[in-house]
Amino acid sequence: MDTESRRSSVSRRRMLTVALGGAATVALPAPAWAATEQRPGAAQPPALTGHDIDVAKRVSAERALDHLKVLSIGIGPRIGGTRSERVAAGYIAGVLDKYGYDVDLQPFPVADKFLAQLSSPRGLPTDLNWQCGASPHAALDTKVRGDVLDAKLGGEADYPADVRGKILLIDYVAATRETVVNLAVARKAAAVIFLPADLVEPRRASAFSPQLPGLATPAPIPVVGVAQAQKHRLRALLAARKLSLTLSTAAHRGLTSNNVIAGQRRREPATGPVVMVSAHYDTVIGAPGANDDGSGTVLCLELARVLRKLPTTAQLKFALWGSEEQGLIGSRYYVAQLPQAERDRILAVYQNDMVATSWDPATRYWVLSFDGLANRATDEVTAAAARLGYTPRISPVTLRGSSDHQSFQEAGIAAANFSWRGEESPALLEPPYHSPEDTIAKNISLERLQVSLELIGSAAYATAR
Repeated sequence: MDTESRRSSVSRRRMLTVALGGAATVALPAPAWAATEQRPGAAQPPALTGHDIDVAKRVSAERALDHLKVLSIGIGPRIGGTRSERVAAGYIAGVLDKYGYDVDLQPFPVADKFLAQLSSPRGLPTDLNWQCGASPHAALDTKVRGDVLDAKLGGEADYPADVRGKILLIDYVAATRETVVNLAVARKAAAVIFLPADLVEPRRASAFSPQLPGLATPAPIPVVGVAQAQKHRLRALLAARKLSLTLSTAAHRGLTSNNVIAGQRRREPATGPVVMVSAHYDTVIGAPGANDDGSGTVLCLELARVLRKLPTTAQLKFALWGSEEQGLIGSRYYVAQLPQAERDRILAVYQNDMVATSWDPATRYWVLSFDGLANRATDEVTAAAARLGYTPRISPVTLRGSSDHQSFQEAGIAAANFSWRGEESPALLEPPYHSPEDTIAKNISLERLQVSLELIGSAAYATAR
């Protein structure tokens, strides 16, 4: 990173700290155990090595939380390739540079994004994020204001004849989407807000950019798609009082996303073994991404702080992937650029995706392998769990992709994904997953984050020694 980039990162950090204001005072119960004490939920007291203690007594979920406040509250949704993701990349790079790592931003192209933002003159509830998706087949880069009308399914009988200037709430049905938009345009409505069908709990629908391929020409009014949580809140607000909204849409085109790659500075030639600790820092539309995957990102930052001062034989690298939510684009790009000799240097990749949810049923720490087979990463974390007394709470090696470990395992590199999820299945994710409710207040446990730091820190250090 050149001098100008570093200054820019520092400046962004200062601005974000100021912008957080009172929001940065979010308080969570802090973990309260000594390095050698039995952890909450552990089956037995730990039997730690001296090296484990070196990690456990230094890592701090509370310190990691400071970074999470910047990412989740100060920046909010970090959509791949947009300005919000660039600001997050700059912040992450600045932190790692401050810790003394060689830091590179690795750019790669990503698809256009179409986003929208809701606000109200009387204010909308602040416990939800109000970003949503905009249709690329409707009015973009525009702002409208109007009173809200619940048009239900959007048919002729669902709202009064005079809806001129109104913002319509309409239940989304794929088979009728173009028909109801054409009707709203004909009746001179100001905008359409599509509301998704509720998913089966604990799943909740995410915000979306409605596709309207059947329109002969783009709709001249904005058409947006909100999340399930936003849908229910809008209808509740409207039932309680008159509701007015301001709705703005924006097209983000010609986008570049970035991976942030940081490695220990070494005097000797870069030919020795490498241990990687990684996470993705982007989010889906409308999600502040506190747990997915702000938690994994700040785990990486905290371990980068701690492990830099511990002696290792292997080189430690920390990688924060851009645009994971669009299909593992960042990690796949990184692996594709690696010569075989560089791939061969990697001993293990520890991918951390959703490592701190406060959802009560997420009592199992899952060890996920794309091919379902054990490897160096799964073995080291399983061994660390045994030393920490967590063996009953850790899963056996389980077949599952859908995170950045898959990119490495497809290329024959030992990697695994680690995550707190429901006891029965790794598919059992918390209700705030991919939603505007994925906030620090609603979806972060410092206790689980601390355990994750100890597990991954101990495993990665054991590998790197």
